[in-house]
Amino acid sequence: MSFGRIDHLAFITPDLDGTIRFYRDLLGMELSLGIGHDGFRHYFFRTGDNYVAFFAYEGASKMRKKFHGRRTKEPIGFDHVAFTVPTREEMFELKDRLEAAGLEVTGPIDHGAFWSIYFFDNNDIPLEFAWNLMEIVETPAVVDDDLPAIVLEGSGPQPGHWPTVSNPTPPEEMIASKAGNAYALRAELRKSGKGRLTPAGEIAIRQMEDPPSETEAAIGP
Repeated sequence: MSFGRIDHLAFITPDLDGTIRFYRDLLGMELSLGIGHDGFRHYFFRTGDNYVAFFAYEGASKMRKKFHGRRTKEPIGFDHVAFTVPTREEMFELKDRLEAAGLEVTGPIDHGAFWSIYFFDNNDIPLEFAWNLMEIVETPAVVDDDLPAIVLEGSGPQPGHWPTVSNPTPPEEMIASKAGNAYALRAELRKSGKGRLTPAGEIAIRQMEDPPSETEAAIGP
């Protein structure tokens, strides 16, 4: 069987308005789908063919901040990772396979626009596989018994809520600031033939290795 794309990453927010401002208005993601009832909300932002989703409810709190990739023994969490399956039959095929392996599977649960099954992987990471049985034809497709006024502004970015860029980075300064812990990966992949630079990557690395002179930078192309 074939799996689809990762459908959405689901996180928790104590500030739905601020989250909409950030993902819709600052990042430019489409506010695509949402459901709210009894003070519990689940809202989706489109990113390419995928979604970033948030649960919002009274008592929610922000994640404990940890820098990307930094080791920790703290209980840092999120809600779940969701994938799609293309057909109802494949959802049940997966459910049967998981249960045959001794895993506990919850669902399918009918969420209106999609059905979902839920289970945990061997690391206790909560996973969901969803089968979409509706197409969203108009956004924001939000059904909420206490609709936040901010949603009525629309699904697209709303201007005037974030500072405009007044000092854009010039092309000659579009270079990496420092090497990360996977810096050696590029050379090893190229050496082994398992990877190659994209055309844009070639230009970026060439610029890093042979930066323009002060005169060239001042004159520009």
